[in-house]
Amino acid sequence: MTQSIFSHTYANGLVLVAEPMSWLQSAAFTFLVPAGCVHDPADRGGLGGFTCEMALRGAGNRDSRQFILDLDNLGVERSESVSSTHAGYSGAALAENLPKALAIYADMFRRPRLPEDQMEAGRLAMMQELRAVEDEPAQKAMLELRRRHYPHPWGQPSQGDRRSLEATTIEDIRRFFQRYYCPNGTILGVAGNIDWERLKDRVEELFGDWPPGGDDNIDESHRVVPYDHITHDSQQTQIGIAYPSVPYRHRDYFQAWGAVGILSGGMSARLFLEVREKRGLCYSVYATHHTLYHRGAVFCYAGTGADRAQETLEVTIGELTRLAKGIENAELDRLKSRIKSALIMQHESSTARSASLARDWYHLGYARTLDQVGRLVDRLSGESINAYLAEHPPCDFTVLTLGPRPLKMPATE
Repeated sequence: MTQSIFSHTYANGLVLVAEPMSWLQSAAFTFLVPAGCVHDPADRGGLGGFTCEMALRGAGNRDSRQFILDLDNLGVERSESVSSTHAGYSGAALAENLPKALAIYADMFRRPRLPEDQMEAGRLAMMQELRAVEDEPAQKAMLELRRRHYPHPWGQPSQGDRRSLEATTIEDIRRFFQRYYCPNGTILGVAGNIDWERLKDRVEELFGDWPPGGDDNIDESHRVVPYDHITHDSQQTQIGIAYPSVPYRHRDYFQAWGAVGILSGGMSARLFLEVREKRGLCYSVYATHHTLYHRGAVFCYAGTGADRAQETLEVTIGELTRLAKGIENAELDRLKSRIKSALIMQHESSTARSASLARDWYHLGYARTLDQVGRLVDRLSGESINAYLAEHPPCDFTVLTLGPRPLKMPATE
C-alpha cells in the first residue's frame, strides 16, 4: 500500500502535515499548540490545563453549550490533553465533516470567549481532576516520580495544585491564552480520506491570517534526588523507578525503544515474568519509554503489598541492571511481532495517524510513513540493541515510593 505524506508551512508559522488514507471513510485531526504546562508560573500550577478547559467553553458566536452541540451534530469524537510542551486537541469524524469541524476549532483558537461566568465550573473540573489523582496512588506516584526525575519545569504535572487553582483568575487565563495559543509552533496533523489541495486551501482560509506570537525561553533547574518517599496510609506500596534514555529524535531511539519492549509489553516480557509471575511480588509492573524533544527517560512502575515492597524494589532494579547484559533473539522476535501488529492497526486508524504525524513533525521536522517505521523495526537486531545497552546501560536511577514506610535503596554497580 503506497503512502504519501504532504506538508506545508504557512506564512504565520503554522505547520500542516497530512496523510491521505483513501480506504477509510473518516478523517482525523490533531492540533499541537505550544501551550504546555512547562509554561505554568510557579504560583499558578495547572494554568495551562485550566486554560485548555476554559477554551472549550464557547467561541465566536457559539456559547459553551452551542460549541459542544455543533461538534456533536458533526459526529466529532474529540479529546483534549495538556503535556509538558503542548495543549493537544484531537477529533475524528466522517471525512465530509472535516472542513466544518476545523472551522469550529478555528473559532476556538482565534475567537475564544473564555467567559468569566464559567470560571467556577472550569475550576471545579480542574479540582475534580486533581482529586482523581489523589485518589489513585499509582498515578500520583508516577507523576511525582516524573517531577523529581526531569529538570524543572519539564516534570511538573498539568493538574497543578489546589492553592494555585484556587488563586487563578480569568485574567490569568486570558493572558496565558494570548501568549501561547499562537500559530508559530502549532502543528496540525490530519489523516484519513482527504484531498490534500483542498485541505491546504481550507486551512489557509481558516488560519492563514492568524497573527503569530513571540518565543519563550525555558530556564531549567535540577536538584538530584536519587530516592524520595511519600508517606501514604495504605497496605500497599507504589514504586516508581526512572532512568535516563535518548529522545525520539536520537539515531538510537528505536534501539532504546526496543530494549524497553523487552522489559515490558506483554506476558512474556521480563518484568512481568520475573517480578510478578515467578516470584509473585506484585500485582502490576511495567516500563515505558517517554520522550521530550531534548531528552528521554524510561519510567517503571510496580504496585505491591507493603510487606513485599523492599524485595520488589530490589528485584525490579536487578532486572533493569541485568538488561545491560543483553537480550536474546527469541525476545527480539516477539517484540517485532508486537510492533508490527501495532503498525497494522495504525493503518486502520485515522486518529492514531493524525497524532503520529503531528508528533513526528515536532520531534523530527518531518513525518515518517508507516512503511518507513516498519523498515526501521525490521533493521532492529540483537546486536544493535545490545550495542546500545552497552553504551547506555540502565543506571542513575531516580526512585519514588508511596506507601506506609520508606524503603532502602539497593546497591547497584
